[in-house]
Amino acid sequence: MKYTTALIGCGRISFKHIEGFIDNAEQLQLIAICDTVQSRSEEKAAEYKKKFPDADISIFTDYRELLSKKKPDIVTIATESGNHAVIAVDCLKAGCHVILEKPMALSIEDADKIILTAKKNNKKLGVCFQNRFNAPVQRLRAALEAERFGKILHGMVQIRWNRNDAYYAEAPWRGTWAHDGGTLMNQCTHGIDLLQWMMGEDAVRAQAQTRRFTRPIEAEDFGAAIIEFKSGAVGIIEGTANVYPKNLNETLSIFGDKGTVVIGGLAVNKIETWRFSDAEVLGDTEDKVLDPNEKDPPTVYGFGHSALFKDFINSIKNNTQPLICGERGKKALELILAIYKSQKTGKPVNLPCKFSTLNMRGHFA
Repeated sequence: MKYTTALIGCGRISFKHIEGFIDNAEQLQLIAICDTVQSRSEEKAAEYKKKFPDADISIFTDYRELLSKKKPDIVTIATESGNHAVIAVDCLKAGCHVILEKPMALSIEDADKIILTAKKNNKKLGVCFQNRFNAPVQRLRAALEAERFGKILHGMVQIRWNRNDAYYAEAPWRGTWAHDGGTLMNQCTHGIDLLQWMMGEDAVRAQAQTRRFTRPIEAEDFGAAIIEFKSGAVGIIEGTANVYPKNLNETLSIFGDKGTVVIGGLAVNKIETWRFSDAEVLGDTEDKVLDPNEKDPPTVYGFGHSALFKDFINSIKNNTQPLICGERGKKALELILAIYKSQKTGKPVNLPCKFSTLNMRGHFA
Protein backbone atom coordinates (compact mmCIF):
# COMPACT_ATOMS: atom_id res chain seq x y z
CA MET A 1 0.00 0.00 0.00
CA LYS A 2 1.16 3.51 -0.84
CA TYR A 3 0.21 6.56 1.19
CA THR A 4 -0.74 9.61 -0.87
CA THR A 5 1.38 12.57 0.17
CA ALA A 6 1.44 16.35 -0.27
CA LEU A 7 4.01 19.05 0.43
CA ILE A 8 2.98 22.48 1.70
CA GLY A 9 5.75 25.08 1.51
CA CYS A 10 8.54 25.11 -1.07
CA GLY A 11 11.29 27.15 0.55
CA ARG A 12 14.89 26.39 1.49
CA ILE A 13 14.32 23.01 3.17
CA SER A 14 11.71 21.64 0.75
CA PHE A 15 14.24 19.80 -1.41
CA LYS A 16 14.88 17.47 1.53
CA HIS A 17 11.17 16.62 1.60
CA ILE A 18 11.28 15.84 -2.11
CA GLU A 19 14.30 13.65 -1.39
CA GLY A 20 12.36 11.93 1.38
CA PHE A 21 9.44 11.21 -0.94
CA ILE A 22 11.76 9.78 -3.58
CA ASP A 23 13.73 7.61 -1.14
CA ASN A 24 10.48 6.20 0.26
CA ALA A 25 8.71 5.85 -3.08
CA GLU A 26 7.76 2.23 -2.39
CA GLN A 27 5.41 3.51 0.32
CA LEU A 28 4.72 7.15 -0.63
CA GLN A 29 3.05 8.65 -3.69
CA LEU A 30 3.43 12.42 -4.06
CA ILE A 31 0.17 13.80 -5.46
CA ALA A 32 0.20 17.53 -4.67
CA ILE A 33 2.47 20.47 -3.88
CA CYS A 34 1.44 23.87 -2.57
CA ASP A 35 3.18 27.22 -2.22
CA THR A 36 1.81 30.75 -2.38
CA VAL A 37 4.28 31.30 -5.24
CA GLN A 38 3.20 28.84 -7.93
CA SER A 39 6.57 28.68 -9.68
CA ARG A 40 8.17 27.26 -6.53
CA SER A 41 5.70 24.37 -6.48
CA GLU A 42 6.38 23.75 -10.16
CA GLU A 43 10.13 23.63 -9.47
CA LYS A 44 9.64 21.01 -6.75
CA ALA A 45 7.36 18.97 -8.97
CA ALA A 46 10.07 19.07 -11.64
CA GLU A 47 12.64 17.81 -9.10
CA TYR A 48 10.42 14.86 -8.27
CA LYS A 49 9.69 14.12 -11.93
CA LYS A 50 13.37 13.77 -12.71
CA LYS A 51 13.05 10.45 -10.89
CA PHE A 52 9.41 9.68 -11.70
CA PRO A 53 8.58 11.41 -15.01
CA ASP A 54 5.05 9.96 -15.16
CA ALA A 55 4.02 11.28 -11.73
CA ASP A 56 0.71 13.15 -11.67
CA ILE A 57 1.28 16.06 -9.28
CA SER A 58 -1.33 18.78 -8.78
CA ILE A 59 -0.12 22.32 -8.08
CA PHE A 60 -1.88 24.65 -5.62
CA THR A 61 -1.35 28.13 -4.20
CA ASP A 62 -3.94 27.64 -1.41
CA TYR A 63 -3.38 24.70 0.92
CA ARG A 64 -7.06 24.63 1.89
CA GLU A 65 -7.97 23.93 -1.73
CA LEU A 66 -5.36 21.17 -1.78
CA LEU A 67 -6.89 19.54 1.29
CA SER A 68 -10.39 19.78 -0.14
CA LYS A 69 -9.61 18.46 -3.61
CA LYS A 70 -6.84 15.89 -3.04
CA LYS A 71 -7.39 14.60 0.54
CA PRO A 72 -3.83 13.22 0.98
CA ASP A 73 -3.01 10.62 3.63
CA ILE A 74 0.11 12.50 4.74
CA VAL A 75 1.05 16.17 4.54
CA THR A 76 4.53 17.51 5.16
CA ILE A 77 4.67 21.18 6.13
CA ALA A 78 7.76 23.26 5.32
CA THR A 79 6.45 26.82 5.45
CA GLU A 80 7.75 29.68 7.58
CA SER A 81 7.54 28.73 11.24
CA GLY A 82 4.91 31.32 12.13
CA ASN A 83 2.36 29.54 9.93
CA HIS A 84 3.05 26.00 11.15
CA ALA A 85 0.32 25.88 13.77
CA VAL A 86 -2.66 27.02 11.71
CA ILE A 87 -1.71 24.85 8.72
CA ALA A 88 -0.99 21.77 10.85
CA VAL A 89 -4.30 22.06 12.69
CA ASP A 90 -6.20 22.43 9.42
CA CYS A 91 -4.44 19.38 7.93
CA LEU A 92 -5.12 17.24 10.99
CA LYS A 93 -8.78 18.25 11.03
CA ALA A 94 -8.97 17.34 7.35
CA GLY A 95 -7.90 13.80 8.23
CA CYS A 96 -4.23 13.93 7.26
CA HIS A 97 -1.23 12.65 9.19
CA VAL A 98 1.29 15.50 9.53
CA ILE A 99 5.07 15.79 9.39
CA LEU A 100 5.97 19.28 10.57
CA GLU A 101 9.25 21.10 10.06
CA LYS A 102 11.02 22.48 13.09
CA PRO A 103 10.18 24.36 15.21
CA MET A 104 6.70 22.91 15.40
CA ALA A 105 5.31 26.29 16.59
CA LEU A 106 6.45 29.55 18.17
CA SER A 107 4.48 29.21 21.41
CA ILE A 108 3.60 26.37 23.76
CA GLU A 109 -0.07 27.25 23.35
CA ASP A 110 0.12 26.58 19.61
CA ALA A 111 2.23 23.44 20.08
CA ASP A 112 -0.33 22.06 22.53
CA LYS A 113 -3.14 22.88 20.12
CA ILE A 114 -1.44 20.90 17.35
CA ILE A 115 -0.82 17.92 19.65
CA LEU A 116 -4.40 17.94 20.95
CA THR A 117 -5.82 18.16 17.42
CA ALA A 118 -3.75 15.16 16.33
CA LYS A 119 -5.06 13.13 19.27
CA LYS A 120 -8.69 14.18 18.73
CA ASN A 121 -8.53 13.16 15.08
CA ASN A 122 -6.50 9.99 15.71
CA LYS A 123 -3.71 11.13 13.38
CA LYS A 124 0.05 10.84 13.63
CA LEU A 125 2.14 13.94 14.22
CA GLY A 126 5.89 14.07 13.66
CA VAL A 127 8.44 16.89 13.94
CA CYS A 128 11.48 17.18 11.66
CA PHE A 129 14.41 16.81 14.00
CA GLN A 130 16.11 14.64 11.41
CA ASN A 131 19.56 14.75 13.03
CA ARG A 132 18.34 12.19 15.57
CA PHE A 133 18.67 9.73 12.69
CA ASN A 134 22.33 10.55 11.95
CA ALA A 135 24.29 7.30 12.26
CA PRO A 136 26.78 8.70 14.84
CA VAL A 137 23.91 10.16 16.88
CA GLN A 138 22.11 6.81 16.85
CA ARG A 139 25.32 5.12 18.01
CA LEU A 140 25.67 7.64 20.83
CA ARG A 141 22.07 7.09 21.85
CA ALA A 142 22.56 3.32 21.93
CA ALA A 143 25.58 3.75 24.23
CA LEU A 144 23.54 6.03 26.46
CA GLU A 145 20.66 3.56 26.70
CA ALA A 146 23.15 0.81 27.52
CA GLU A 147 24.28 3.01 30.46
CA ARG A 148 27.87 3.03 29.25
CA PHE A 149 28.38 6.66 30.31
CA GLY A 150 27.72 5.86 33.95
CA LYS A 151 26.49 9.05 35.59
CA ILE A 152 25.92 11.86 33.07
CA LEU A 153 27.74 14.95 34.31
CA HIS A 154 27.32 17.53 31.59
CA GLY A 155 26.69 17.99 27.90
CA MET A 156 27.33 20.74 25.38
CA VAL A 157 26.12 21.69 21.94
CA GLN A 158 27.89 24.23 19.72
CA ILE A 159 26.32 25.54 16.53
CA ARG A 160 28.85 27.76 14.79
CA TRP A 161 27.34 28.69 11.48
CA ASN A 162 27.07 31.61 9.08
CA ARG A 163 23.83 33.15 7.86
CA ASN A 164 24.78 36.32 6.03
CA ASP A 165 22.69 39.35 5.15
CA ALA A 166 21.74 37.84 1.79
CA TYR A 167 20.18 34.84 3.54
CA TYR A 168 17.86 37.06 5.56
CA ALA A 169 17.07 39.23 2.51
CA GLU A 170 15.85 36.16 0.58
CA ALA A 171 12.74 35.89 2.75
CA PRO A 172 11.43 38.80 4.84
CA TRP A 173 10.01 36.50 7.55
CA ARG A 174 13.47 35.25 8.55
CA GLY A 175 14.70 36.57 11.87
CA THR A 176 11.32 38.08 12.79
CA TRP A 177 9.61 37.36 16.09
CA ALA A 178 6.25 36.76 14.42
CA HIS A 179 7.37 34.07 11.98
CA ASP A 180 10.81 32.77 12.92
CA GLY A 181 12.62 33.81 16.06
CA GLY A 182 16.38 34.04 15.89
CA THR A 183 19.39 31.77 15.57
CA LEU A 184 18.42 29.63 18.56
CA MET A 185 14.91 28.94 17.28
CA ASN A 186 15.89 28.40 13.66
CA GLN A 187 19.46 27.20 13.15
CA CYS A 188 20.18 25.89 16.67
CA THR A 189 16.95 24.05 17.43
CA HIS A 190 18.32 20.78 16.00
CA GLY A 191 21.35 20.82 18.28
CA ILE A 192 19.25 21.86 21.26
CA ASP A 193 16.90 18.96 20.56
CA LEU A 194 19.83 16.53 20.51
CA LEU A 195 21.28 17.90 23.76
CA GLN A 196 18.05 17.65 25.71
CA TRP A 197 17.30 14.22 24.20
CA MET A 198 20.62 12.87 25.42
CA MET A 199 20.31 14.55 28.82
CA GLY A 200 16.89 13.10 29.58
CA GLU A 201 14.37 15.57 28.10
CA ASP A 202 13.75 16.96 31.59
CA ALA A 203 15.33 20.42 31.75
CA VAL A 204 14.22 22.29 34.88
CA ARG A 205 15.99 25.65 34.63
CA ALA A 206 17.64 27.88 32.02
CA GLN A 207 19.82 30.96 32.32
CA ALA A 208 20.88 32.73 29.14
CA GLN A 209 22.32 35.65 27.25
CA THR A 210 21.48 36.45 23.64
CA ARG A 211 22.69 39.19 21.32
CA ARG A 212 22.03 40.68 17.93
CA PHE A 213 25.61 41.41 16.97
CA THR A 214 25.65 41.96 13.21
CA ARG A 215 22.60 40.61 11.34
CA PRO A 216 19.78 42.88 10.09
CA ILE A 217 17.01 41.05 11.97
CA GLU A 218 14.61 41.57 14.88
CA ALA A 219 15.77 38.53 16.82
CA GLU A 220 19.14 37.24 18.05
CA ASP A 221 22.08 36.11 15.92
CA PHE A 222 23.94 34.71 18.97
CA GLY A 223 22.83 32.87 22.07
CA ALA A 224 24.45 31.13 25.03
CA ALA A 225 22.74 29.30 27.85
CA ILE A 226 23.35 27.09 30.86
CA ILE A 227 20.68 24.45 31.42
CA GLU A 228 20.01 22.46 34.59
CA PHE A 229 18.41 19.03 34.21
CA LYS A 230 16.39 17.06 36.76
CA SER A 231 19.30 14.68 37.36
CA GLY A 232 21.56 17.57 38.37
CA ALA A 233 23.50 17.36 35.11
CA VAL A 234 24.34 20.61 33.33
CA GLY A 235 23.92 21.49 29.68
CA ILE A 236 25.71 24.26 27.81
CA ILE A 237 24.42 25.81 24.58
CA GLU A 238 26.42 28.04 22.23
CA GLY A 239 24.83 29.14 18.97
CA THR A 240 25.72 31.77 16.40
CA ALA A 241 25.00 32.81 12.82
CA ASN A 242 28.05 35.10 12.73
CA VAL A 243 30.96 32.75 12.03
CA TYR A 244 33.28 34.21 9.40
CA PRO A 245 33.28 33.47 6.52
CA LYS A 246 31.14 30.30 6.37
CA ASN A 247 29.66 27.47 8.45
CA LEU A 248 32.22 25.96 10.81
CA ASN A 249 30.70 23.12 12.84
CA GLU A 250 27.83 21.73 14.85
CA THR A 251 29.16 19.64 17.72
CA LEU A 252 27.47 17.62 20.45
CA SER A 253 29.51 16.51 23.47
CA ILE A 254 28.33 14.21 26.25
CA PHE A 255 30.41 13.62 29.40
CA GLY A 256 29.83 10.92 32.02
CA ASP A 257 31.97 9.48 34.77
CA LYS A 258 32.62 6.41 32.60
CA GLY A 259 32.42 7.78 29.08
CA THR A 260 33.06 10.72 26.76
CA VAL A 261 31.68 11.16 23.24
CA VAL A 262 32.02 14.10 20.88
CA ILE A 263 30.17 14.19 17.57
CA GLY A 264 31.13 17.03 15.26
CA GLY A 265 31.50 17.84 11.61
CA LEU A 266 29.41 20.37 9.76
CA ALA A 267 26.14 19.06 11.19
CA VAL A 268 26.67 16.45 13.95
CA ASN A 269 27.74 13.74 11.51
CA LYS A 270 31.27 12.70 12.55
CA ILE A 271 32.42 10.88 15.68
CA GLU A 272 35.47 12.82 16.90
CA THR A 273 35.88 11.31 20.37
CA TRP A 274 34.73 7.88 21.61
CA ARG A 275 36.06 6.81 25.01
CA PHE A 276 34.43 4.39 27.45
CA SER A 277 35.70 2.49 30.45
CA ASP A 278 34.37 -0.74 28.90
CA ALA A 279 35.71 -0.08 25.38
CA GLU A 280 38.40 -2.76 25.54
CA VAL A 281 35.89 -5.38 26.65
CA LEU A 282 33.33 -4.43 24.01
CA GLY A 283 35.91 -3.95 21.27
CA ASP A 284 34.98 -0.41 20.27
CA THR A 285 38.05 1.52 21.33
CA GLU A 286 38.45 4.97 19.83
CA ASP A 287 40.99 3.87 17.22
CA LYS A 288 38.46 1.36 15.87
CA VAL A 289 35.48 3.73 15.89
CA LEU A 290 36.92 6.89 14.36
CA ASP A 291 36.86 7.02 10.54
CA PRO A 292 39.47 9.47 9.19
CA ASN A 293 37.89 9.26 5.72
CA GLU A 294 34.37 10.17 6.81
CA LYS A 295 33.15 13.26 4.95
CA ASP A 296 30.60 15.93 5.74
CA PRO A 297 27.24 15.72 3.97
CA PRO A 298 26.79 18.19 1.09
CA THR A 299 24.56 20.48 3.21
CA VAL A 300 23.95 21.16 6.90
CA TYR A 301 20.63 19.32 6.57
CA GLY A 302 22.42 15.97 6.43
CA PHE A 303 20.74 12.72 5.39
CA GLY A 304 18.11 12.31 8.10
CA HIS A 305 14.87 13.33 6.39
CA SER A 306 14.50 10.09 4.44
CA ALA A 307 14.99 8.03 7.60
CA LEU A 308 12.58 10.26 9.51
CA PHE A 309 9.94 9.78 6.81
CA LYS A 310 10.45 6.01 6.96
CA ASP A 311 10.04 6.02 10.73
CA PHE A 312 6.85 8.08 10.36
CA ILE A 313 5.41 5.67 7.78
CA ASN A 314 6.13 2.76 10.13
CA SER A 315 4.35 4.57 12.96
CA ILE A 316 1.21 4.74 10.81
CA LYS A 317 1.44 1.12 9.71
CA ASN A 318 2.12 -0.20 13.22
CA ASN A 319 0.03 2.36 15.12
CA THR A 320 2.99 3.46 17.22
CA GLN A 321 4.47 6.86 18.00
CA PRO A 322 7.09 8.25 15.59
CA LEU A 323 10.50 8.80 17.15
CA ILE A 324 9.92 12.56 17.25
CA CYS A 325 6.22 12.86 18.08
CA GLY A 326 4.55 16.14 18.96
CA GLU A 327 5.32 15.88 22.68
CA ARG A 328 9.00 15.29 21.97
CA GLY A 329 9.08 17.99 19.32
CA LYS A 330 7.75 20.43 21.91
CA LYS A 331 10.68 19.85 24.30
CA ALA A 332 13.19 21.91 22.30
CA LEU A 333 10.61 24.66 21.85
CA GLU A 334 10.02 24.84 25.63
CA LEU A 335 13.74 25.10 26.26
CA ILE A 336 14.31 27.84 23.67
CA LEU A 337 11.37 29.86 24.96
CA ALA A 338 12.80 29.59 28.49
CA ILE A 339 16.11 30.89 27.13
CA TYR A 340 14.33 33.83 25.52
CA LYS A 341 12.50 34.61 28.76
CA SER A 342 15.77 34.45 30.71
CA GLN A 343 17.34 36.91 28.28
CA LYS A 344 14.43 39.31 28.67
CA THR A 345 14.15 39.11 32.46
CA GLY A 346 17.84 38.73 33.23
CA LYS A 347 16.99 35.88 35.59
CA PRO A 348 17.01 32.06 35.56
CA VAL A 349 13.73 30.62 34.27
CA ASN A 350 12.08 27.43 35.47
CA LEU A 351 10.56 24.99 33.02
CA PRO A 352 8.03 24.31 31.64
CA CYS A 353 7.78 27.82 30.19
CA LYS A 354 4.68 29.29 28.53
CA PHE A 355 6.58 32.18 26.94
CA SER A 356 6.38 32.85 23.19
CA THR A 357 8.65 34.51 20.65
CA LEU A 358 6.09 37.30 20.30
CA ASN A 359 6.86 38.34 23.87
CA MET A 360 10.37 39.26 22.75
CA ARG A 361 9.27 41.83 20.15
CA GLY A 362 11.24 45.05 20.44
CA HIS A 363 13.49 43.79 23.25
CA PHE A 364 16.77 44.31 21.43
CA ALA A 365 17.94 47.90 21.09
